[in-house]
Amino acid sequence: MNRRIFLGLTTALALLPLSAFAQGKLPVVASFSILADMVAEVGGDRVAVTMLVGPDGDAHVYSPTPADAQTVAAAQVVFVNGLGFEGWLDRLIEASEYAGPVVVASDGVKVLEMAKEGHDHAEGEAHDHSHDHGAIDPHAWQSIDNAKIYVSNIAAALIAADPAGEEVYSTNALAYIAKLSGLNVEIQAAMVGLPENRRSVVTSHDAFGYFAAAYGMTFHAPEGLSTEAEVSAADVASLITQMKAEAIPAVFMENITDGRLLEQITAETGAKIGGTLFSDALSGPDGPASTYLDMMRHNTTTLTTALGE
Repeated sequence: MNRRIFLGLTTALALLPLSAFAQGKLPVVASFSILADMVAEVGGDRVAVTMLVGPDGDAHVYSPTPADAQTVAAAQVVFVNGLGFEGWLDRLIEASEYAGPVVVASDGVKVLEMAKEGHDHAEGEAHDHSHDHGAIDPHAWQSIDNAKIYVSNIAAALIAADPAGEEVYSTNALAYIAKLSGLNVEIQAAMVGLPENRRSVVTSHDAFGYFAAAYGMTFHAPEGLSTEAEVSAADVASLITQMKAEAIPAVFMENITDGRLLEQITAETGAKIGGTLFSDALSGPDGPASTYLDMMRHNTTTLTTALGE
């Protein structure tokens, strides 16, 4: 992003009405829809949450606007995923001249690393962050245990920014973590019921490594950890060969990606389209994954319905 786009922005911001302050709410920004939903759950009526990348949006390739700089500059707290997920965010924050806290919601998770030579994620591939031999997987929210860490980090940041709301934030966080724990039990029970030979699937990009590690699945993808990655013909051919050899039964679309490549792969392998999974963004309010809890439940139901047949 060119910093000159935002010249004169500070003066303009001084004249903007801060509606969140007028309503007595803490104005905060979250980088993308899944994180925004978590912040709203913990913040409740005390916060006004604005997301930068909305429902069905791809944060990997997002291009911030001058309006985003205004939004960031007016915030009291900015929440980000971290782990390299929002490659554009540092430039946006610099351009906005925001000087408040930037909270990395993923701090404390046990990160996954993917070997440079492949685009597969399988059960049990969690690594300590210090062993930096491959690309770090930023999609940590795909494990509910990690989501609980996000919630704890969010609550601590909101309490630091608004100490008067400590009881509200703590209560909301505990209630939300209890819901997450209950859903985690449901997901584990659902996935245990899948036959061992029907636990490998294909998705558009490598976004489900934490889900794989948490729930005993293997995910293959023609694209790597970011949707920015170029897919080579050799990668596709290798994946098709692997699918045929392993009799991988299903391919799943993602709400943020173009499904044409996967349609080509299914045509050549005989695998079926198992449905649409939500990877990096929620659905709109009328969709099946308008909250994080709904997203995880929808993805589990979609997987088990297709693979259990």
